[in-house]
Amino acid sequence: MSLDVNNCHSNLLPDNFVPESYRQVSVQPYNGEMTEDDIRKHLVGKDAYRRTEYIILEQSETCAIAMISRPDDESLFSPIKDISLVALPTTCVLAEDHTVDTANDTVLAAKAKELGLGKESTLIVRGQDDHVNFIHHPDPVRIRVVEVIPPEPPKLLRMVQHVLTYADLPAIKIDAQQIDLRDLAGKAENVEAFLVPCRSSGLDFEVPTYFLDEHPDQHNWTLLGCERSREIHEHFYGDRPACVEMCPRSLTSDNGALQVIKCCLLEKHIEMDGHRAVVPWGANLRQVEHALETLLTLDK
Repeated sequence: MSLDVNNCHSNLLPDNFVPESYRQVSVQPYNGEMTEDDIRKHLVGKDAYRRTEYIILEQSETCAIAMISRPDDESLFSPIKDISLVALPTTCVLAEDHTVDTANDTVLAAKAKELGLGKESTLIVRGQDDHVNFIHHPDPVRIRVVEVIPPEPPKLLRMVQHVLTYADLPAIKIDAQQIDLRDLAGKAENVEAFLVPCRSSGLDFEVPTYFLDEHPDQHNWTLLGCERSREIHEHFYGDRPACVEMCPRSLTSDNGALQVIKCCLLEKHIEMDGHRAVVPWGANLRQVEHALETLLTLDK
């Protein structure tokens, strides 16, 4: 078998390209030479389904992808007029993994990374329900999720990961930046007791620990909290105590990386702060999805 390494139009499609529908992709066995001329001779003139745009040619353990053109997109089937090569065996990899949702760009990009493929590659995956799809030149957008722990894993990270299982978004690579509240508390000096916002944090220190949302009797404590916690403390007790700042927004800065971060001072909307999408502390999945969508507009 000879390979045509010069005639592949690898820049025909943008990086991270994934066909939006399975019906756009046809998988066919192929026994000819893996060159553009031979593939063209094999495909041109054959009937193609009106929704087919890409044909994956399988040959033993090698594969290639051709994008087809035809004069008629209305008839159920019409003859292929011409083809352009998207990928040849030198850069095209076929993998089988029935845990992969091949309609999910982020999952396909993660599979490419797992296989050690670079952004010059094209990965074809036979995945869940035997559906086949591909990702061309996987180079996912990196977004950092900044969040405090405990709990572990942090809630905002879990929400972002969940959104990526269903949202119609391009391939994204999540980097987690975790701020450990125990480390912050450990830097405080002469602490007799800690006051933390609520029990859901799972925090419990060697000194007595109280929970602001339970409105306990006042003690000589150090608040592990944020501006909203200080406001609540002032409402309950009439003053603002010594405080260890725990707000991710206050503890980090816009360093040019795309970030999702949360802040108690927001309640019903997200806010853009440079390259940071700030969501309410009690954000819902739609707000998290909107934050990701907004960040992606900055990557263009």
